[in-house]
Amino acid sequence: MNTRKMIFMTMFVAIAVAGSAFVSFPAGIARAYPIQHTVNVVVAIVMGPWAAVVVAFMTGLVRILTGTGSLLAFPGGMIGAFLAGVLYQRFKKNWSAGIGEIIGTGLLAPLFAVPYAKILMGTTVTALFFLPPFLVSTVSGTIIGLLLVPKLLKLKIFKDLR
Repeated sequence: MNTRKMIFMTMFVAIAVAGSAFVSFPAGIARAYPIQHTVNVVVAIVMGPWAAVVVAFMTGLVRILTGTGSLLAFPGGMIGAFLAGVLYQRFKKNWSAGIGEIIGTGLLAPLFAVPYAKILMGTTVTALFFLPPFLVSTVSGTIIGLLLVPKLLKLKIFKDLR
């Protein structure tokens, strides 16, 4: 991995962390933070699945350490980021990254969140408890990301990252 890619990954972590402080809305029992999902889609398309997973992990870690996020940021962010990157690599269509983010974060992450939340957070809830807020957050963030990516890819600096 070259220095330029690491700088861009760090920049995307900063955008996701700062975005979560400024852009959120109530989604049932939780708050939706769509900027994380926007960043997941953008990084998955521009830099690939592994970079997207690293950015999602680092974003979750910073948010937890600063008290602005919960432990659910790990399964929620990382699964969607990985699936977004894998589906984009497979189909080479922006919408495929969006589908991957929504399936990964909105549908698969709640399943992983149940045992994860029980072990690490001491809660005993079902996947249906996590499904609505995860879906609302990821759908809104994915839409933003899919609207943003074509604009970013017109910039030379983002073309060079691919």
